[in-house]
Amino acid sequence: MKWVLPTLLGLGLLATMSEAGEVKFNLSGDNTKVTFVGTKPQGKHVGGFKTLTGTASYNGNDPTTLQFNVEIDMTSTYTDTEKLTNHLKSPDFFDVKNNPKSKFVSTKVEKSGDEYKVSGKLTLNGKTKDVSFPAKVEAGGDKLTLTSNFKINRHDWSVSYGKGMIHDDVSLSVNVTAKK
Repeated sequence: MKWVLPTLLGLGLLATMSEAGEVKFNLSGDNTKVTFVGTKPQGKHVGGFKTLTGTASYNGNDPTTLQFNVEIDMTSTYTDTEKLTNHLKSPDFFDVKNNPKSKFVSTKVEKSGDEYKVSGKLTLNGKTKDVSFPAKVEAGGDKLTLTSNFKINRHDWSVSYGKGMIHDDVSLSVNVTAKK
């Protein structure tokens, strides 16, 4: 009976260690949606990206340890009109022929009130800039969810076609629902 308590304690420690270990999720267009809304004085257009790949990982169910590495296939850009979709892929906007991929790599996730602030580097149109955005995050066990709505200034990535006719800020939405 002397070995029962140490064995149970040891098993409890191992269970805690495995719970606190790294949990990794594969991200794809099936479980991760990135959409945008661009506006102009006469209205707006909605769109997004159908294809992306990447990973998200965290340690010990702690969202502040989250790390994202996501690559977006810019050829999968879509909008509410085919003509605009083709124009966005042209050198006037994303120049998909020369910049077929965009990328986001997180650098830090920190608690901010009831939400989190995700910071990282966004590469778009061949330019890499630091971005931070608010997010609601739930990380636990075999599930990760993240929802965020924020704006970026398109000119920061040299997407400047239509200056004055198209608003500078573009609204982005990111929704992740990943399971192991």
